[in-house]
Amino acid sequence: MKTAQSYKDLLVWQKSIELVIQVYKLTENFPQREVYGLASQMRRAAISIPSNIAEGRSRSTSKDFVNFLHTALGSGTELETQLIISNKLSYCNDSKFSEISQLLSEVCRMLHGMINGLKASN
Repeated sequence: MKTAQSYKDLLVWQKSIELVIQVYKLTENFPQREVYGLASQMRRAAISIPSNIAEGRSRSTSKDFVNFLHTALGSGTELETQLIISNKLSYCNDSKFSEISQLLSEVCRMLHGMINGLKASN
């Protein structure tokens, strides 16, 4: 298996970038009153995921990387909560909710796997 040289080589980072794009597209259609509310929070939570993966990958120890991966995972659960709220408020239809939720679940599973793998190797 090829070792990732850069955070950009990590599939979880690539998928989380895709997630950010999907969240931005979704929130473009939110009511104007939500621009600085739920839409902004969802965008920040989504952006936090690949940002923390990138920052953690640049750290010198696996322990530091794991801490940043935990932060990314926390942002993922925050985004999941906000996505549920947006669906319940009918800002997000069931089809789009399902599509983004599946991608988010995949990213979170990958983060869990990386965390467990890094912990086991130490």
